[in-house]
Amino acid sequence: MPDIDQVSQQGIGQVIAKREERARIREGYWALLGRIVMLALALYLVFTFGFLITQHHGQGMAPALKDGDLCIIFRRQAQTLMGQQPASGDVVAYRAEGKRYIGRVAAMPGDTVRMDENGSVSVSGGSPGAAETAENPMQKELTYPFTVPQGCLYVLGDNRTDTRDSRDFGLIPMESVEGKVITILRRRGL
Repeated sequence: MPDIDQVSQQGIGQVIAKREERARIREGYWALLGRIVMLALALYLVFTFGFLITQHHGQGMAPALKDGDLCIIFRRQAQTLMGQQPASGDVVAYRAEGKRYIGRVAAMPGDTVRMDENGSVSVSGGSPGAAETAENPMQKELTYPFTVPQGCLYVLGDNRTDTRDSRDFGLIPMESVEGKVITILRRRGL
């Protein structure tokens, strides 16, 4: 027959084992909470400084973008850190008149932009002095032909009859470019 000291020793051992188990469970919960907080912080930093998610409105970029599509944009500041700049043909988000617009880069600095009497725009690689440069590159009324100056882009929507772009706003300063569209999530796929 076990003596009373042995029984109390076993009881104390079980109590200690249960407390140790609760402490391990508590440590596990704290570790999980710490990981969740770190993940949330990492996502916040990525989407604050690296990427932007926005919804496209209107038909100005149809058929590439439709009204309601979500766009994931690689921010210009993050691109600059990686040594990248917008290139001709890239779809970019930019700010003009206090609103966000999405358009395609049609002309880069040094390119010559021409518009005929029908409103058709043509772009060719310019050389210094090949065309007259607009006196004020940020003016809304551009005098065609002109050469796009450094630090600016000429941006057009794909659906030229239903868009607002550089033909309305003038040249887009590089500081107004928010970033490059890298992924599109179709509204009907959500």
